Amino acid sequence: MNDTLKKKDQHLAIEATRQARFESLCPIEFPEALPVSQRIQEIKDAIQNHQVVILCGETGSGKTTQLPKICLSLGRGIKGLIGHTQPRRLAARSVSSRIASELKSPLGDAVGFKIRFADKVSQQTLIKVMTDGVLLAETQTDPDFKQYDTIIIDEAHERSLNIDFLLGYLKRLTSRRPDLKIIITSATIDVESFSKHFNNAPIIEVSGRTYPVEIRYRPLEVKDEDDQEEKIEEAILDVVKDFSKVGGDTLVFLPGEREIRDIAEFLKNKLPPHYEVLPLFSRLSNEEQQKIFKSSNGRRIILSTNVAETSLTVPGIKYVIDPGIARVNRYSPRSKVEQLQIEKISQASAKQRSGRCGRVSDGICVRLYSEDDFNARPLFLDPEIYRSSLASVILKMASLHLGDVSQFPFIQSPSRRFIQDGYLLLQELGAVNDQYELTPIGRDLSKLPMDPRLGRMLLQAKKENALSELLIIVSALSIQDPRERPLDKKAESEAAQIRFFDEKSDFVSYLKLWDFFDEAIQKKTSQNNLRKLCHAHFLSYLRMREWRDLHEQIRDLILDMNFKINEKPAHYAQIHRSILAGLLGNIGIKALEDDSYVGARNIQFHLSPGSNIKRRKSKWVMAADLVDTTKLYARTVAEIDVEWIESLSLHLVEHHHTDPYWDTKLSRVNAHERITLYGLTIVPKRNVHFGPINPEIAREIFIRQGLVSGGYVSKGLFWKHNQDLIEEVELLEHKARRLDVLVNEEDLFEFYDKKIPQGIINGDGFEDWRREVELKDPKALFLTKELLMKRDANEITEIQYPETLNIEGVIIPLKYRFEPGHPDDGVTAVISEIDFHQLDLNILQWLVPGMIREKLNCIFKSLPKHIRTQLLPLTDSVTEFLTQYKTQEHLFQSISQFILKKTKEPYLIDEANIESLPRHCFMNIEVRNQKNELVSQGRDLNLLKGSIKPQVHVKKNEKTNAVERFNLKRWDFDELPYDILLNTHQKEYKGFIGLSDEEESVSIRVFVSEEEAIASHRQGVLRLLSFELKPQLKQLEKDLNKLKEAQLFLRDVIEPEELRGDVIEMVLDSALNVENIMPRTSSDFIALIKRIKNVLPQTMKAMLDTIHLSASYYHQLKELLKTLSPIQKRSESLFVNRMNFLIHNEFILTTPSNIFTYLPRYLKALIIRIEKYPTRIDKDASSQKEIDRIHQLLDARLKPYTSKKMTPPQALKNFQWQIEELHVSLFAQELKTAYPVSLKRLEKALEDIPYYV
Repeated sequence: MNDTLKKKDQHLAIEATRQARFESLCPIEFPEALPVSQRIQEIKDAIQNHQVVILCGETGSGKTTQLPKICLSLGRGIKGLIGHTQPRRLAARSVSSRIASELKSPLGDAVGFKIRFADKVSQQTLIKVMTDGVLLAETQTDPDFKQYDTIIIDEAHERSLNIDFLLGYLKRLTSRRPDLKIIITSATIDVESFSKHFNNAPIIEVSGRTYPVEIRYRPLEVKDEDDQEEKIEEAILDVVKDFSKVGGDTLVFLPGEREIRDIAEFLKNKLPPHYEVLPLFSRLSNEEQQKIFKSSNGRRIILSTNVAETSLTVPGIKYVIDPGIARVNRYSPRSKVEQLQIEKISQASAKQRSGRCGRVSDGICVRLYSEDDFNARPLFLDPEIYRSSLASVILKMASLHLGDVSQFPFIQSPSRRFIQDGYLLLQELGAVNDQYELTPIGRDLSKLPMDPRLGRMLLQAKKENALSELLIIVSALSIQDPRERPLDKKAESEAAQIRFFDEKSDFVSYLKLWDFFDEAIQKKTSQNNLRKLCHAHFLSYLRMREWRDLHEQIRDLILDMNFKINEKPAHYAQIHRSILAGLLGNIGIKALEDDSYVGARNIQFHLSPGSNIKRRKSKWVMAADLVDTTKLYARTVAEIDVEWIESLSLHLVEHHHTDPYWDTKLSRVNAHERITLYGLTIVPKRNVHFGPINPEIAREIFIRQGLVSGGYVSKGLFWKHNQDLIEEVELLEHKARRLDVLVNEEDLFEFYDKKIPQGIINGDGFEDWRREVELKDPKALFLTKELLMKRDANEITEIQYPETLNIEGVIIPLKYRFEPGHPDDGVTAVISEIDFHQLDLNILQWLVPGMIREKLNCIFKSLPKHIRTQLLPLTDSVTEFLTQYKTQEHLFQSISQFILKKTKEPYLIDEANIESLPRHCFMNIEVRNQKNELVSQGRDLNLLKGSIKPQVHVKKNEKTNAVERFNLKRWDFDELPYDILLNTHQKEYKGFIGLSDEEESVSIRVFVSEEEAIASHRQGVLRLLSFELKPQLKQLEKDLNKLKEAQLFLRDVIEPEELRGDVIEMVLDSALNVENIMPRTSSDFIALIKRIKNVLPQTMKAMLDTIHLSASYYHQLKELLKTLSPIQKRSESLFVNRMNFLIHNEFILTTPSNIFTYLPRYLKALIIRIEKYPTRIDKDASSQKEIDRIHQLLDARLKPYTSKKMTPPQALKNFQWQIEELHVSLFAQELKTAYPVSLKRLEKALEDIPYYV
């Protein structure tokens, strides 16, 4: 009660103060020259008799300045203020000053004004001029406007968002405040809508301007020569020159600051010095704005945006130039961006502009467009509510509990689309839920009198502990940028402001600018020096102060909301995550092809040219706003981490799930998740649990991939039972190579699908259910063989498809797989690395009994037609072959023998016959080491032998350590065992003992391969002999002098010193070659030394004689080839090739020792052939055909090795020398052969050489 009385007393005191101030005023006078002064009594009567009055009048009628005085003369303004709204701050300042001047009262006394960050209202104030935004903000602290007894809404025809909201709010307020007088002023267009809105309130019309205004139309001209339209600046200059003959200032309307600056520079360069060109726009500093109200001795040209259209009276204006365009802000619900485009103005705006002249004398308005163009334009601009995002209005209405925005009494309700867009923005910010009800975030946002986006940033900053920085940034974003960039001083301004730049974030630039100015204040810099400091850095001092004032107000506000401001500086991520919370719709990712960015909802934008981060080309950015001018530009931009986005947009993101799969490790169904925000992919791919997302599909995948396909290993007994049973049936299919035994996966799925209830989607859930079920029925999930098999498989026996092979007593496991194209398709023999080198694996060509028949069928079908037809029917021939030949014999040799027996025609199975076989017709050999690791696998035994180098020496163990010795220079040991029995992994095998040549010494080693041991032992013996017989070998070097003639004959193929070295290297090897058995005891080695000592001289003599004779024949051949007759020249290349095969730079080293002594005979045979050639051309050709035939057979046998760049077996390599004997037999029989030889004998010999050795 005491508080109520106290408030009442305070109110009475204020009334008394106002009454006293009212009585102290001079008599209120109304200028008779103003049209409104002629209707004062009518206006007074209407105000006294009606709660709402609509006053319409054209520009210049005086309604703006005289209406508050009329209300004051009626005694209004004492019990409550006379509130008078203006659409712009500049107008509020100038109107309040004009009214105060007419009332002869200081500004801030009887007449005050309140705009954002400037409050000139006192207890004595009777008339309060303010922006409509200020009055709208007061609805939250004074819902019934109890501080006012009269409210004048001026320039209501502008239909700004604030005006529309106020008009709706006042309509509702009329019933609660019948004492409140409401006066709406408007231009003459569509005034009836205001009357209807306030229940047919009376309309008073007031005539227009004081002096007549002549309207002239001067459309831009089209130049004939290039059809280009005349530039606006040229037209303006032309009109200004026309007005130069008479006095008066000119007001030119332009769309924006850039155009003002450009045309100002153009006019200054074109007009005489006595012309003063002044800019006027809202971003201009107050000091610059005040210049237009000061008198001047020269002619003034004021270049203004549409801020001069209403309320603002610029003194001395006689002429108006109207290009008919303006920048209009339109919000696109589709792209969610503001489009600040240049558009044609409406008729109402054109009339407002023309009304700016004719205030002091007759005026002239020149419209730079045609009268037809004017008449075709809309009567007035769309209300701002149709051009703006309604998020702020919706939020305010929700916080004031004004109900559904679509039900609010707007003069013209906004479209459902715009309302929906406003709600979508609030949803983006998390301010409303899906039912459009305020969330806790929304309730907090409603307490913040600012753009919801900015408010959302502050709320997030509270969580991020970054309020200190965000207060600075949010207050900066709420005002016009204090940084100025004059076009004529662009370089200087950039240089001055470079200290504020940040390469990653334009927002951080605000922090740097704040710190710069704050540091100057902390140093107690005087206001005059502060102004100079700002001027030096191209900063607006007024806006810097405005920024700090707003910062202080917001800071006080959030402190009242118990927000705690951080003392420790926030880092980059904290700051920008906070900003991002309010700008989720303004993110973008760098486009691949150019410098643009792809934004939300697939819009494309560019970074503003003024952005500091433009050069960085960041992958992800966010922008404070997107403005569509010549392009869609992002202004005030920062680089962001894409990982920040998801946590801030959980209520907005869309989850896309693809490729669900069974995760064996986690025992659940996972899927690949892609997360998008407004169409932008912010999480390209990650694995998520698919069960909660789609339980039905997850359950099906669990059964199919987990239970049916074996991807899940259960702890239950049923699992092993079922798997063993399935593998047993599958093995039958793999063996028979037919998929007609095991039921298909769909049958298995149906089995589990019937058993397992819905909701079981992963391993954990399944195990819980299984344990419960198995308590009642332990075999509830057991499969049976009858259920698994489509038919019986009696033909698939152990004999036909054995599990193992026995090769020389070694058990080789077999594996079967029926999967064409798979590396293991067919039958696989698993062989240890040691067994691979010790066993004869030719038996593997026979595969297994159940598969050999198909292989033989394929081989027989690949035979030449003339042979194949003699074997028909092939199936019978295959059966006959299998009854006659056993697996111990070589398969391909057996087939050749069978063909010869059946057809009487020799035929050798060649590479073509083998390569045409399907892969599963070859045994897949899998070689594993002692750790059971795969060494290699393949189906070509030759290729495997070439790729798997034999493990020459057995790995060390106790037995090998007892045998092996190293660094031996002499045979100082007794008997050397031939082999030793070893054991590895519970398996016995032989190791073969032999000497090993280490060049400077000899070792005793244990070998895996018997062949390798024999070869190594001979080389070791040879090395020990070289140590023991070093003096004898040195003595033999003296005999090399006998090689002088041979060196001369062979100089074109081998260097003399190289020849001598090769002889010394080979003489000991040749002497040892006569020994069939290498020594293995000390006594045998001593005996060998004695024998070699005795034969060395004879061996050396024989070698030297052979070399000398070979060199002589070589020389004869070369001379003979120089004198060939024309007939002989037909086969010259053949003769040359034969000679080069026998004599080349390494013939001493590469010709086998047992063949070397035959070399002169082979060369002599070639000489005889050449000499006889002219007299036996036909016989020579016939003999050469036999040579070619055997070479073709040899090449076929060598092809599997040469095609794979492998070394062929020694038997095949030495076979060439048998062909040399055939040469002697065919072309020089008089020289006789070393043994009987013929084409048939050689064919048989070649056939007897095993295919795989």
